[in-house]
Amino acid sequence: MNVPKNPTEAQRNFFQDVHEVVRLVPPGRVTTYGAIANYLGARHGARMVGWAMMASHTASQRVPAHRVINRLGLLTGRQHFATPTAMQEALEVEGVQVVEDQVQNFRELFWDPATELV
Repeated sequence: MNVPKNPTEAQRNFFQDVHEVVRLVPPGRVTTYGAIANYLGARHGARMVGWAMMASHTASQRVPAHRVINRLGLLTGRQHFATPTAMQEALEVEGVQVVEDQVQNFRELFWDPATELV
């Protein structure tokens, strides 16, 4: 998966929208690429959310990208952090337990923007 080299204006706006949603995820909670895509009206746009997360380091404001995981609770984006363990370490600082790259108690910690941002 590669971030588009020359994103269109619509893609840039989508990335900004993704970053805004991720900034709303409370510390100690996690959400998924698919949940964000669904909330933004891009039901099959989980991959595009992934691209937005890979570009989050370029955002003008901090994006807590460590709070976005896959639908099974796995830290699939961990390879895009400064070190292989940085994503897990950031989650653990917030009280999220991670075992073998998987968030424990995922269902209890899951933050769904479609229900939380009503």
